[in-house]
Amino acid sequence: MRIGELAAATGVSVRALRYYEEQNLLAADRSPSGQRHYPATAVDRVRLIQQLYAAGLASRTIVELLPCIESDEVAPQLLERLRAERARIDGQIGGLLETRDRLDTAIALADDARKQGSPCPR
Repeated sequence: MRIGELAAATGVSVRALRYYEEQNLLAADRSPSGQRHYPATAVDRVRLIQQLYAAGLASRTIVELLPCIESDEVAPQLLERLRAERARIDGQIGGLLETRDRLDTAIALADDARKQGSPCPR
């Protein structure tokens, strides 16, 4: 599959796919004319890369992690880093939940004020 096809199949820009290749996250064979050709498995790999980026992992961590995911073997040092990343994500989730609760309170106050015909408190 060519780079445009992979981009369309994954919803990831061609530019991002080139970046993944620069970061050694994704590999492509080259045609004699230099066009990139990806195996069908590249779709799943790109989706996994996107998930790992969305989780806040850095490229260098993802590069180390991908072979472990593929082989089901994780080095103890990497495992510790992954646990630290998970703890960081848990902290972000906690902060987001707190923010959501504050927004819920503000929404409830504004809704009550509206129902009573009062202007929204500022």
